[in-house]
Amino acid sequence: MTPFRRRRDGRVTASFSFEEGQLLRSLAEEAVELARAAAHPENQLADPALGRLLPDAYPDDPEASAEFRRFTAAGLADRKERNAEVVRESLAQPADGTVKVVLDDAQASAWLRTITDLRLVLAARLGIREDGDEGDVHDEESAMQRAVYDWLAGVQELLVMALQRRR
Repeated sequence: MTPFRRRRDGRVTASFSFEEGQLLRSLAEEAVELARAAAHPENQLADPALGRLLPDAYPDDPEASAEFRRFTAAGLADRKERNAEVVRESLAQPADGTVKVVLDDAQASAWLRTITDLRLVLAARLGIREDGDEGDVHDEESAMQRAVYDWLAGVQELLVMALQRRR
């Protein structure tokens, strides 16, 4: 990965290897599916990781949380889905094996939100509850999830740093 950099026109750019681009596209597609699934409370029972995407507004009051979710879940899930679509669309197929992205501020925000959503889901699946937790890495699949979780943290940090730079 070539780190994100802010250009003179205010956009941020980065490039990813072909494999990294494929991974990001796959994760963006998964984020679309996760957002759609999270909108339905019954799915959160089947996959508690979805609860991290749309957590209870009132954890101590299940009735109030259910009512709040009834009015907000669809809209929140739609926004999460649109953010993931922005990520997927910005990852054009590479001509030379390198995936180059050029993002305006709105697209960069969509990237940040989608990466956060993906990391929340991975954290829930790994049993990571707060900074410093190692999670339950017990087999090859969970080790890969942890590696992706950490890699996404790096991508997110580089994007935040580029956005903080003055134009």
